[in-house]
Amino acid sequence: MLTIDIQTARRFVLGKQGLWPGRRWQGLEGTAQAMRAMEYLQLDPLQIIARSQDIKLYGRVLDYPPGMWEEVAYQQRQFFDWGGWLAARPMDELPYWRVVMHRTRETSERMQAVLKEHPEAIAEMREVLKERGTVSNRDFTMASRTRTESYRGRKDSALALYYLWLTGEVMTHHREKFERVYALTEMVAPSHLLTESDDAETNRFLIKKEIAFSGLARLSRAADSHFRGVPFEQIDTLRQELFSTSEIVEVKVEGWKQTHCALKADVEILNELSAGRIPDAWTPLDTTTTEETVFLAPLDQVSARGRAKVLFDFDYIWEVYKPEHLRKFGYYVLPILWGDTLIGRFDSKLDRTTNTFVILGLWLEDDSLSANEAFTEALARGFTRFANFLGAKSLNADAVSEPRLRKRLSAISLGK
Repeated sequence: MLTIDIQTARRFVLGKQGLWPGRRWQGLEGTAQAMRAMEYLQLDPLQIIARSQDIKLYGRVLDYPPGMWEEVAYQQRQFFDWGGWLAARPMDELPYWRVVMHRTRETSERMQAVLKEHPEAIAEMREVLKERGTVSNRDFTMASRTRTESYRGRKDSALALYYLWLTGEVMTHHREKFERVYALTEMVAPSHLLTESDDAETNRFLIKKEIAFSGLARLSRAADSHFRGVPFEQIDTLRQELFSTSEIVEVKVEGWKQTHCALKADVEILNELSAGRIPDAWTPLDTTTTEETVFLAPLDQVSARGRAKVLFDFDYIWEVYKPEHLRKFGYYVLPILWGDTLIGRFDSKLDRTTNTFVILGLWLEDDSLSANEAFTEALARGFTRFANFLGAKSLNADAVSEPRLRKRLSAISLGK
């Protein structure tokens, strides 16, 4: 068993996800590399200041512009999106995911119900796709369809398309204002990937994928969504098989009660970090996170779903779905990464009428940081890059309560 301290664990998880010690990718090729390193790029339709997936990539890819991931996915076909837990995944993994799609078709009670209740609509959508090539939900008016009560669609055509997509007969051809435009799978995926992997091989892949996604994983939550179709009763057996073949190793993090798993391939990186070294492959192209703060997306793997508390002793809850009177901080609050630590958070909006990025509130875990000149400059550089990423022409920091930070942020000049 490998034993590491909490700082090594933080740096390992951040580095594996491409967030530390700084951005090490650039351009279209770099975006693809970042998406592959992240394992899953979770997608979310909400666009308050920018969509969560674009904020994730802004923090990993130098000078990333919003929407570039779509070019990599839908034009270059390096990735495809899929799943009830919606994420972009590498296209070359498709044979594994086709096994999961097959399992979804055969075992999902919800999909079985859709097939039973809307067989005519499903058959119709198959024929329409053959005739037209691409189809979106908007192509069918409510007046011409049977209304449904599913949260996956209000029309039988929408539910039928979702069924065909989730069970693998169609894929996302591209997106228009984030809405899927569907096409038959053989029109989207390379023909050599239209196969299904072996069941046992797929299960091993899915578990190793989960460990790679987490960096350090417990593999004890049988219902965790990331297993994506691994039969729950087989997880413990599969984990032991991976231990026996030395594909995964046990890792003890000092201060954590539970033992975690890591990929055997990552042991060398863990040893380097434990020795105080940074892997050569992680060398930043530009500033480090110590020189320039980075802001994490609400759904970023390193901080979402309670992980911020475990890794950084930082309480973070995405309050977007809370009633306004129950929110502690704000609607779309983002954590602030400085160095290898989450040191605060801010809420903001983008005023699109004036193209002004407005900071609605900023809260530091340690108020004394506001007197730290190195931090103040790193924060200013972080907000400058972030506002430019959003395409803002000006920044309004009037709501920042700490005078020194407010003065420095108010002096930011954008577009340069």
